[in-house]
Amino acid sequence: MMNNVKTVLVVEDEEAVRALITETIRDDSRYRLLEAKNGKEALDIARKEIPDVVILDVIMPIYDGFEVCRQIKSDPKTQKAIVLMLSALAQESNKEMGRQAGADDYLIKPFSPTALIRILDSVLGQ
Repeated sequence: MMNNVKTVLVVEDEEAVRALITETIRDDSRYRLLEAKNGKEALDIARKEIPDVVILDVIMPIYDGFEVCRQIKSDPKTQKAIVLMLSALAQESNKEMGRQAGADDYLIKPFSPTALIRILDSVLGQ
C-alpha cells in the first residue's frame, strides 16, 4: 500500500469553486494541498513545489489554463505533473485545446466532489 502523500495544486480564480475543491481534498490525508488564484501564481508555485497533480481552471486572469498547462508540460521540472483542466465550457473544441496543451483530463463544471476524488485516485493510481 502506498503511503506517500501526493501534492495537488488547485488553480481557480473563483473563490467559491476553489473552496469547494479544496474542502473536498483537504480532509484526505493522501493529499497535500496548494492553491493559486491565477496563472502566474500557479506557475510560480508549480516550479517551486513540483506538484503531482494540477487541477487547473481554463478561464483565469494573467495566463489562461491552456497557457499554464503548456508551460507546465514544457518545463522539465514540472512536465510529469498530471494536469486536470476544469471548465464550464463543455464544447469539444475546448476539450481538444486542453489535449493539445497537454492536459491529462478535462472536467466539466459543475462536478461532484466524489467525482473529483475518483478522478484523482484514478490518475494517481491510489
